[in-house]
Amino acid sequence: MQFQQLQYFVAVAETRHFTRAADLVHVAQPSLSQQIKALERELGADLFLRARGNITLTDAGEALLPLARRILADAETARHEVGELVQLRSGRVRLGATPSVCTGLLPDVLRAFHDRYPGIRLLIEEGGSHDLVRELARGALDLALVVLPLPSPSPALTTVEVLREDLVVVSSPDAPAPGRGRTVRIGDLEGERLVMFRHGYDLRELTVAACRSAGFEPDFAVEGGEMDAVLGFVRAGLGVAVVPRMVATRAGRGLRVTPLARPGLHRTIALAHRSDVAPPRAARELQRMLLER
Repeated sequence: MQFQQLQYFVAVAETRHFTRAADLVHVAQPSLSQQIKALERELGADLFLRARGNITLTDAGEALLPLARRILADAETARHEVGELVQLRSGRVRLGATPSVCTGLLPDVLRAFHDRYPGIRLLIEEGGSHDLVRELARGALDLALVVLPLPSPSPALTTVEVLREDLVVVSSPDAPAPGRGRTVRIGDLEGERLVMFRHGYDLRELTVAACRSAGFEPDFAVEGGEMDAVLGFVRAGLGVAVVPRMVATRAGRGLRVTPLARPGLHRTIALAHRSDVAPPRAARELQRMLLER
């Protein structure tokens, strides 16, 4: 099995067209077809069902596709790792993070990293923990900052706790303060209109679960936003929201921040990477800076 054959196989699987796949990998279509047939002979199974204008994967092709993608991703990582200079003057780091972590934790750390290693490109992908874990597993990310516990246990990932953060309630200073004092109980949110994040946001699941544990269903004024949108809607007086303290602190003027009464709500942020592949050198340096922040 040749590395090039796997490249051609993935190209056909993703385009579902031999000619377009050949253009994608910059090879003549007959050469690509010959290499695919050679791969099928070696594996002893057809990888594609070929019908006029319709290319689909066989069961064998479906089984091979995620493995081939992982091999290609690992090879790409190896190329970047070997190509980095000892002094970390070049290279890249592919970092995934939840949107609230991008807003709260990352700016200062990334600025310090960039000041120290200006030649390292930082590629940031925002997403929910579930999506980031999937991207890590297929080799599309070097590191990811995720919320624990993970959506589903993954023995292929190593996680290290970075911080445990309190959640707070933010509201518009022009609206009545939620609760009855200097703190807010979860039960006080019954009857409040909530500005709620989109589905897949870790904060959405955590807030809704807390409300239900307190015996009520939350009432949404607006839902479906990202972090910046949620904060903007709260400033406009559309409702209140539960957000990380670090995000509320960075959000600046226009928000009232009220702590949650004990025991409150918390979330744990962890740094994750694949257990079977060491992160590239530049990623390991960013990992060190995040853990020592």
